[in-house]
Amino acid sequence: MDTLTHILNGFAVCLQPVNLWYTFLGCFLGTIIGVLPGIGPSATIALLIPVTYGMNPTSALIMMCGIFYGARYGGSTTAILIKTPGEASSVMTAIDGYEMAKNGRAGAALAISAIGSFIAGTIGILGLTLFALPLTAMALKFGPAEYFTLMFFAMTAVSSLAGKSAAKAMISTILGLMIATIGIDLQSGQPRYTMGVPELQDGVGFVIAVVGLFAIGEVLTALEDMSKGVRPEIIKLRGRLWVTREEWQRSVMPILRGSLVGFVIGVLPGAGGTIASIMSYVWEKRISKHPEEFGRGAIEGVAGPESSNNSDTAGALVPLLTLGIPGGGATAVMLGAFIMWGIQPGPLLFQNRPDLVWGLIDSMYIGNLMLLVLNIPLIGIFVRLLYIPGGILMPLILAISTIGLYAINGNPVELYFGLIFGVMGYVFRKVDIPLAPMVLALVLGGIMEQSFRQAMTISGGNPKIFVGSTICIVLVAMSVFSIFLPFILKRIEAMGRKAQRGAAR
Repeated sequence: MDTLTHILNGFAVCLQPVNLWYTFLGCFLGTIIGVLPGIGPSATIALLIPVTYGMNPTSALIMMCGIFYGARYGGSTTAILIKTPGEASSVMTAIDGYEMAKNGRAGAALAISAIGSFIAGTIGILGLTLFALPLTAMALKFGPAEYFTLMFFAMTAVSSLAGKSAAKAMISTILGLMIATIGIDLQSGQPRYTMGVPELQDGVGFVIAVVGLFAIGEVLTALEDMSKGVRPEIIKLRGRLWVTREEWQRSVMPILRGSLVGFVIGVLPGAGGTIASIMSYVWEKRISKHPEEFGRGAIEGVAGPESSNNSDTAGALVPLLTLGIPGGGATAVMLGAFIMWGIQPGPLLFQNRPDLVWGLIDSMYIGNLMLLVLNIPLIGIFVRLLYIPGGILMPLILAISTIGLYAINGNPVELYFGLIFGVMGYVFRKVDIPLAPMVLALVLGGIMEQSFRQAMTISGGNPKIFVGSTICIVLVAMSVFSIFLPFILKRIEAMGRKAQRGAAR
């Protein structure tokens, strides 16, 4: 009954006119960002953090969350029409979605993508609603040692699962931890690695880092592509924007299976929607009675992956809200926003701020419905965004980034820091080093260090405290397992590449 009361109170929060507006705004912006290839929800959320200063945290987080799951809706548009995923998680959708578009069924592909996303998103939110409190009850047993091993597991999970190379992801994590140590040591009061720069005594600002890494770095990458004349061919919409009865019957079970796969994968820190969509695609092809149709325009190849990557967004919020562990780049940026407002995600969040957490969860039900209404009738308008010249879009993003960075403290030195991180983000993209592990390390580095010191103080310097409870032992074992997990996932990725090669033929 308490849970039901909290859920009803959450609807009372999210149905307030101001929160309904921010739900709509987040979904609308997320769809646009998903349609525009390359920008992504992480950069957008990072870009908007300075704008949210002075806002109610609940309203701001509702908007950010809407951008997160709204981008998954929009990402399928470019995947289907130009075979360029607007979101990395839509990579498998591009295989059969683009073939359907070439066969004159772009409308059906976009429609089943929107319907599947709505059903999967709703199932994922139900899972979030049901499993959030049980995980919170377990997390209340955590002490400093448990929190350290939990964060260590988060680091290893994201580092081992992010990107194609576990070694590069580890480099990203270590660099993030190094940057997190810059500033005044909380115990000794001595400056660390400030290099005599007064602005670094408070550490590197999280907003400066993420705006530089994602937004400015993305602008630099896009400008390079523009200089090379990179511009994909766009297939125009034609035919009826709906599915036939046969296509719907073929899509129902892939949508339900994709929803289950996406939610489970989303709960695992660091796994992400890309892995979920690959697993869903491989599963559908293996159990299909007509596997030869995959890669040639099979609607199951759109319904399954699109459902899984949308259900994944709700699953990714489970560890973020209940344990304070982000599952990827976008949720890591959201974690930083929580901390910026003085709110620590984790088990106590459900006790201390039930209005915020349940208002956020319940807003996803409403946002999911808004996205369905937005995406089917207005898809023709969203497609027009693909024609916006990069020469207009990129300078606009750069201007907003610069204004946002300067508005934080009014310090021009922080603009230089943002530019440094922007160059770093550009270089990382060029050498294929993932950004999510660095962002996670920046967010959790300070908390992880304090948990380690507290645990060592409690134990009198005995490191056995980190294997002194069942929770610690399980988390250490999971950390070791996550380090070796990339070798297992290589098999899954090989299956995805094989499917893409089959589509190319």
